[in-house]
Amino acid sequence: MDVVDVLMPDAGGDLYAAAQLCLAESDPPTKAAMTRHFAALYRDGRLKAPANAAAPEPIRMPGRPATLELVHPSKLPRRGLGSVAGRAAFIHAIAHIELNAIDLAWDAVYRFRGLPASFTADWVSCADDEARHFGLLRARLRAHGHDYADFPAHNGLWEMCEKTAHDGLARMALVPRVLEARGLDVTPAMIGKLRGLGDEATADVLEIILREEVAHVAAGTRWYHWYCRQARVEPRPRFRELLIEYAGGYLHGPFNDEARLLAGFDEDELLLLVEPPTA
Repeated sequence: MDVVDVLMPDAGGDLYAAAQLCLAESDPPTKAAMTRHFAALYRDGRLKAPANAAAPEPIRMPGRPATLELVHPSKLPRRGLGSVAGRAAFIHAIAHIELNAIDLAWDAVYRFRGLPASFTADWVSCADDEARHFGLLRARLRAHGHDYADFPAHNGLWEMCEKTAHDGLARMALVPRVLEARGLDVTPAMIGKLRGLGDEATADVLEIILREEVAHVAAGTRWYHWYCRQARVEPRPRFRELLIEYAGGYLHGPFNDEARLLAGFDEDELLLLVEPPTA
């Protein structure tokens, strides 16, 4: 990751202020650098959630470069990995996911309060990891002659974040365990294709991301189950209800069962996710 030569803003020791600063930052490398800076301060005990903080502000679009074109997923051009431009577009798509994941983690820290301290620790750690991932991917993107915002992207991850801003249970169920978990399913095949094309460096980055994303999805599972216990609801049927309400009821395979099991799904739950074959 390139060193970003900027003076880090002062959050005054306020974790929520730090989260807001990271969310609002529109320059992606600076957002990533700020995230890593504030995560280090948090680990050192120099950022804390104030007891008398004002209520969270309504959710809004996080900072993005003015040059980034956001389009409907159906409008994204399809490019093969066989060309340098196609690989660059693919890397850009993954970098965009990681940039969104930085904001998703900070929004969880900022918005959902009154939980055990380990909730905050989990999502600050996730934000830190995602910032590092973004840097690794941006380096690969630049090696292919491009930079972030050179290609259009879609806003599906953040739209789900907005839809679940009112409900931590729904957020934990649907963002880490549905949208982010999709990366566990599709990344192994992408790694194989990249290695087959001789792009070992990008494949190595995706190997790191795949390994570490298991822990992020597991954090979502852990806190989804925590919310369910507080609400006295059964996790499996509630997850099914949320899928129907927000995501059409089913997920599309194939699934990386091994990674999903490591991330806290159980075998019966995985069976419930698969859409039954049509007659």
